[in-house]
Amino acid sequence: MLVQRDLLVSQLGPRKVDNPLLRKGREQFVADDTRVLVQNEIHAEDTQTNDLGYEKAGPRRHIFFEPAQTTAAIVTCGGLSPGLNNVIRSAYHELAHNYGVREVLGIREGYRGLNPKAGLEPFVISHMDVHDIHNQGGTMLGSSRGPQPPEIVVDYLESRGIDILFCVGGDGTQRGAHAIFEEVEKRGLAVAIVGIPKTIDNDIPHVWMSFGFATALERAAEVIGSAHVEALAAPNGVSIVKLMGRDAGFIAAGAAIVSQDVNFVLIPEVDFALDGEDGLLAALERRLEARGHAVVVVAEGAGQHLLDAESERRDASGNLLHRDIGPFLRERIGAHFDTRGIEINVKYMDPSYLIRSIPANAWDRILSDRMARNAVHAGMAGKTDVMIGSRHSSLVQVPIPTVVKEKARMELDSEFWTAVLDTTGQPRW
Repeated sequence: MLVQRDLLVSQLGPRKVDNPLLRKGREQFVADDTRVLVQNEIHAEDTQTNDLGYEKAGPRRHIFFEPAQTTAAIVTCGGLSPGLNNVIRSAYHELAHNYGVREVLGIREGYRGLNPKAGLEPFVISHMDVHDIHNQGGTMLGSSRGPQPPEIVVDYLESRGIDILFCVGGDGTQRGAHAIFEEVEKRGLAVAIVGIPKTIDNDIPHVWMSFGFATALERAAEVIGSAHVEALAAPNGVSIVKLMGRDAGFIAAGAAIVSQDVNFVLIPEVDFALDGEDGLLAALERRLEARGHAVVVVAEGAGQHLLDAESERRDASGNLLHRDIGPFLRERIGAHFDTRGIEINVKYMDPSYLIRSIPANAWDRILSDRMARNAVHAGMAGKTDVMIGSRHSSLVQVPIPTVVKEKARMELDSEFWTAVLDTTGQPRW
């Protein structure tokens, strides 16, 4: 159970420097004791959590670092997400133009760029480097998966005189950031480690919505629209669309709500039945009898209970690699209707990488800008081992150890999943 001490943010030391934003006419600053409640509903019987609050993100009246003597660095890790370049650009502008820091370094190719053995020299980011990157997908810094030895990383930070490291990435990236913080703390260094959450799966705890998620839903809904047309155009047409979602089905569910053309959504949180009267195959057969076509959206981590077990495999970030549910479903659906002597036309689409490599839409541009600038406010104030989260439309500061304790998964009694059930009319497995 979450308690208030889980939400206490680490601070490098007293803040004695006037925030240069004062000279730019800013009048509103956030006090450390300003809280955003964890719950937005009051439950009379749950007095322990009613008063739990996050430290609100935002600029502090006094800061820890002297800007003219400060060097910051930005690193992007893991898979791509719409909005990465927007984060880099906004963080640079906030650091260089609003705070006036001495230097902003771009770390190349993820955490490996913090290991001298990789031979990846950082570069000093300039205005010309970032002036139009917000209109492009991907990350100008490059990215990679996997951690690097914290001792080597901190040696690197010391040798380059880096005072603040901004780590943009998912849960694996944040675990790496915490390991770097622990080594920094062990050495007694005044170096701030600040995380910015990045995942189109939207599965980082304490982040209501991560940047890139809304753009991913838009592009996924476009693919679903094409899948719907394909299904309509053939006798007993069935289109299967596989979307990202290793451990959580937020993209599959959200895309289904956006498109309004999906009949079945399969997610990791629900162990749906395949065979039997209440299974997917029987429900699909009833759907085809009634309407003559169907669209099935499946998250990549769904249905693992149906697949043959194999030795555990993980990627460089430590994430469990799942068996491929998409081709399995295509074969099982085809075999079922063939056995029943029913004509069927199955189309299979896997647009996973297409939805994450595109430029951010309007909403994600706003969100990535807010997250980047508030990460800078946190770092300049000397906050450390902290990640920017979001709650009830506000941005908050969350200790990274609290973030990496678990992954966010869809709650099956939530309004979000209920909307999927209402939209699709699928069985409530």
